Amino acid sequence: MAGVSAGGRRHRYVGPAELLTAVRPGAEGRVVRSAGDLNAWLAGREKAELAEPFTFVVDLDGLLRLAPRRSEHVACAGGAEVLGAGEMGFEQAAGLWVVREVSNQSTGYCPHLDSWLAVARALDLAGIGRPPGFTHAVMFRRCETCREINIVREGDFVCVFCGSDLPVDWNVAA
Repeated sequence: MAGVSAGGRRHRYVGPAELLTAVRPGAEGRVVRSAGDLNAWLAGREKAELAEPFTFVVDLDGLLRLAPRRSEHVACAGGAEVLGAGEMGFEQAAGLWVVREVSNQSTGYCPHLDSWLAVARALDLAGIGRPPGFTHAVMFRRCETCREINIVREGDFVCVFCGSDLPVDWNVAA
């Protein structure tokens, strides 16, 4: 169950069950505790891969975990609850890797917009430069009629599956 703790709101996995059951121990995303960790991990990436954002989660210890873009967030998290999840791209500035773009785009965890606080803390803890907020923020809502999860686009709080009004407040974990 999602709740708010000292580290922020906890998000449980809400995506397809088959992705959760496919998670294997030891296959979690790479923990990034420092700019040096990030540099070492990015040094092993192909140039084309560096041009795209990576999958990330912030684990319950408040640490950033990274995985290749086409990785599932639930695999990056080892199936555990997270404080944040989405996609993150990097660029070099003055010889250091900094966050170029970051979103909460994760249909497996559907993180609340306030997950930015956990993402910012994880990046600050690691000494990685970042923007002041999500460069692409996604609002998720669960339809109270058909129970499907929706992405709210352009402030249109209408379920794309059944046409019902969506709640204004985040309710994905409810």
